[in-house]
Amino acid sequence: MTATGTFGLSTEARNLQWLLGNLVEEVPGVRSVAVVSSDGLMLLSSDPEPPQDATSAGAPGAPRGPRGSSADLATIVSGIGSLTVGAARLMEGGGVKQTMVAMDEGSVFVMSISDGSLLGVHATPDCDMSVVAYHMALFVGRAGHVLTPEVRSELRKSLEGPR
Repeated sequence: MTATGTFGLSTEARNLQWLLGNLVEEVPGVRSVAVVSSDGLMLLSSDPEPPQDATSAGAPGAPRGPRGSSADLATIVSGIGSLTVGAARLMEGGGVKQTMVAMDEGSVFVMSISDGSLLGVHATPDCDMSVVAYHMALFVGRAGHVLTPEVRSELRKSLEGPR
């Protein structure tokens, strides 16, 4: 999971990381998971630690991580969230609870968290969509009240790493 580790994090932040880890490990077909704040910044990710030498990441031939990684997923989730909120507003449909995009080679699920943050999951094409949605709802139910402004700020800083 992307973070500088759990050392120095509050109990709430560690619990959220643990919940995300369980979602990835226990739900068959889940490829990657990202929690994105209402302003589009990644708060939690299922990706392993990024390479320490960030300057070599842009070099030709340098490994770039798989397509569909959590960083890419966070961008997609933020865009889907914005698009569906705009569509719901135009259609006078109320708040958006969940969005699912089924593709030939996988699925993307986006679920709202109570504070305006979003949970995004990239899953395999053969995943059981109802199981993924159920476990996402469990995560949202457990994380919604914990994701305070202080914890969001702490999670953002943990992703930035030491300066």
